[in-house]
Amino acid sequence: MKRLSRELPRFALYGDNAPIDNAEFVHVELIETRSLLHDRYIVPHMHRGLFQLLIMLDGHVSAHIDNMQWECEAASALAIPPGTIHTLRFSETAKGYALWMNWNLVESVDLFVPLFERARVLRLQDNPEVQARLTALLEQLVIEARGPRYGRALLAEWLGRSVLLLLVRLETERRVADEAGRAEFDLFSRFRALLEEHYREQWQVGQYAEVLEASSARLNRACQQIAGKSAFEMTQDRLMLQACRTLIHIPTSVANVGEELGFHDPAYFSRLFRKRMGVTPKEFRDRALSGTERGGSMASGQPDTVE
Repeated sequence: MKRLSRELPRFALYGDNAPIDNAEFVHVELIETRSLLHDRYIVPHMHRGLFQLLIMLDGHVSAHIDNMQWECEAASALAIPPGTIHTLRFSETAKGYALWMNWNLVESVDLFVPLFERARVLRLQDNPEVQARLTALLEQLVIEARGPRYGRALLAEWLGRSVLLLLVRLETERRVADEAGRAEFDLFSRFRALLEEHYREQWQVGQYAEVLEASSARLNRACQQIAGKSAFEMTQDRLMLQACRTLIHIPTSVANVGEELGFHDPAYFSRLFRKRMGVTPKEFRDRALSGTERGGSMASGQPDTVE
């Protein structure tokens, strides 16, 4: 009896045995188009050096992956590592995108690798914003696939990486929510949204807590648990982030930068900026505009944001 691995088709794509020469290969197809060619059933096979994503927007797919059965309902994403034996059966209503990416592209960014450590399903139905953004990116990839155009490979790589990053962010936020508790993660998320609306007004933590119908202590606990810093530190970081952006991109005085952020005393604004950023606002602007900050201490010292 022959070994199974010798009998299995090793597809570059569904049913395609052509070699892949492009080291930065990215390919996308509509699920409803490709699956119909195979009567909605893809025989057991594996992909050579390709990471695969199935983005299900409608219907469902039954996937048998390395002796495990997966039922993937829309809207969701099914991640399949390379070299994994799998069978796919799509429903008649199945719609979405099949995306393949070369090993080199995924492995080049450590952030992406955990997404494909094993087969997994990521739920999209609970996050319509991410679903809409993924759909827009994948539709752009479909447009690029229609024919050769200048810079096509590079643009396809950027779009593919953007898809992966959105999914990594989604999975990270799910993990954080599981660890911190869904209620605490929801409080933290609402705080971040409220902070974006009112950071220029320099609300106190108590004001945020009151609007969020939570105590200041609980809000601080949620921020410490998820972001590793207090709610007050997050408000200060947001102010400094905007200050840095304004100093670099808007030709106005340091005093005006502080004034727009609610600092009516220019000296106090400069002292606070230096305390948190390590340099004065003028020094920060001069270094950034001269190009010395690219990859340097200012880039790494800029306030963190939790994605």
